Amino acid sequence: MPTPPWKQNKPAEGESKTKLTPESIEWARERARLAGRRYPNLVDNMAATQRQREAEHPGPSRDHP
Repeated sequence: MPTPPWKQNKPAEGESKTKLTPESIEWARERARLAGRRYPNLVDNMAATQRQREAEHPGPSRDHP
């Protein structure tokens, strides 16, 4: 089982950060709303960040080895 985000080490100072676009922010808000939450939590924001990164840098599909 992976380490929970709140127990992971902070990223290094030199690593680039991903700023969420307005579309990604809305996607996270919608995901939170569908889950019954008023506001997006860390997991919603992390999923939106991952989705945004994958859209910016498409790589090999996870479904196919």
